[in-house]
Amino acid sequence: MDLDWARTGQSRLVIITHGLEGDSTRHYVTGMVQAFQSIGYDAMGWNCRSCSGEINRLPRFYHHGDAGDLSQVIAYAATQYDEIVLVGFSMGGSLTLRYLGEVPELVLTQVKRAIVASVPLDLPSSVRELDKPGKRFYMRRFIKKLEKKIREKELMFPGHPILSTQDYHLIQNFEDFDNRYTAPLHGYADCHDFYQKASVKPLLKNIQVPSLIVQAANDPFLTPSCLDLGTLPSHSPVQLVLSAQGGHVGFMQAHRTSSWVEDLAIAFQTQN
Repeated sequence: MDLDWARTGQSRLVIITHGLEGDSTRHYVTGMVQAFQSIGYDAMGWNCRSCSGEINRLPRFYHHGDAGDLSQVIAYAATQYDEIVLVGFSMGGSLTLRYLGEVPELVLTQVKRAIVASVPLDLPSSVRELDKPGKRFYMRRFIKKLEKKIREKELMFPGHPILSTQDYHLIQNFEDFDNRYTAPLHGYADCHDFYQKASVKPLLKNIQVPSLIVQAANDPFLTPSCLDLGTLPSHSPVQLVLSAQGGHVGFMQAHRTSSWVEDLAIAFQTQN
């Protein structure tokens, strides 16, 4: 994993996690870096395995259902900072919420708040949504980018039973890709087992850190099931902000250099 830092010697840090096939240079990452630096934070945008421009060394990749890498990044940063805020976008939001909700008693005490946006809380429904006519071009873009990485892995691990691009052109959607690669590489029975177990919505009830989830009703990746939090305890520190507009990791504002999510994040972090 490659970590990109923006440091000015502060005692507080924001850790930002990008979306599927994103990286630390995405506009939503760099915009959040600038926003938090303006209120006295160091910032780190970390790159999931294979996303920094350098392929990772193991057969496995990263995916929605595994926050182990993020947990390691946070533990490493916690040795250097008194306070940590987590920010995640899309899949990065899923990983952030998974870290907070999977084993809440192991969340480091330095982690004070979390802000996530455009999160496919109900992963199975989001996968189905992107297979609808008119939205498949998003999915095909992801599958094309992932093909390049599978080809690199194929060269690294010749003869590997899973890492082969033979007949890759037959892959039409995420179910095809995840059945062939994600599920067997990461210990799931099939794509449906992966989607069910990797969906973060059931974990929201466990979260004990103040967390803000920002969703847009017109997000092409999300379904109605991703726009509500389900049944949470009355004392839950998880809040939902639902916007009519914003698209997927957009939320741009007219006549403003900052996004609406950046403004919400700063307001949420600075409130008592």
